[in-house]
Amino acid sequence: MVLPTYNEAANIVEVLTRVRQAAPEADVLVVDDASPDGTADLAEEAAGRLGQIHLLRRPGKSGLGNAYRSGFRWGLERGYDAFVEMDSDLSHDPAALPSLLGGLEAADLVIGSRYVPGGSIPQWGLHRRLLSEAGNRYASLMLGMKVRDLTSGYRAYDGDTLRLIDLDRVRADGYGFQIEMAYRAARGGASIAEVPIRFVDRVEGQSKMSMRTIVEALALVTVWGVRRVLGRRSRAGAPTHSTAA
Repeated sequence: MVLPTYNEAANIVEVLTRVRQAAPEADVLVVDDASPDGTADLAEEAAGRLGQIHLLRRPGKSGLGNAYRSGFRWGLERGYDAFVEMDSDLSHDPAALPSLLGGLEAADLVIGSRYVPGGSIPQWGLHRRLLSEAGNRYASLMLGMKVRDLTSGYRAYDGDTLRLIDLDRVRADGYGFQIEMAYRAARGGASIAEVPIRFVDRVEGQSKMSMRTIVEALALVTVWGVRRVLGRRSRAGAPTHSTAA
């Protein structure tokens, strides 16, 4: 389980405690980008009490996608066979972990979805929800994927699925990272399932999401979608070769 952190001192102890309650046997890796508020020290202290918690201290803030790639590499080098992405601000309920991990019995990537039956975003107004749903529908249409919540950052990967994704080629951050990872997994033949989750806005600390990451995601989806369509047309127009009888 990979939890990227930057200035999450107000949340890290509680989220680690609740993760340990929900998934007692899971190992947790906190990837901290040199948080000036002491997040890493609090995580290290919690690790001593809760067990099976590891800490990867990085020299500076390098972005969400970069943090996840570092965490995935750390786990792959140690032979883990399942990985979970999870926000460290308690917007993702640790109680959903058994559902996500259980889904890996039938799928290679399990996405915690706000937009399948049973999923919810109780604190969002109609306008914000419609914008999010529209963005996800656009991404699904452009990339030819039947996934309703491509931007969700609460998900579980089978270890073999992460191995087939070339992490060194993944460049996006934020929402774009989530979309790119799912798209690369699907192109590699991975099966994808969605399970419902309840998403809530953080109570403590400040959001790290910015308009730049949203624009980046939309731009990347457009580029990938155009390439997909052009590639499909190119294959359709390629000459076929046959052997005369």
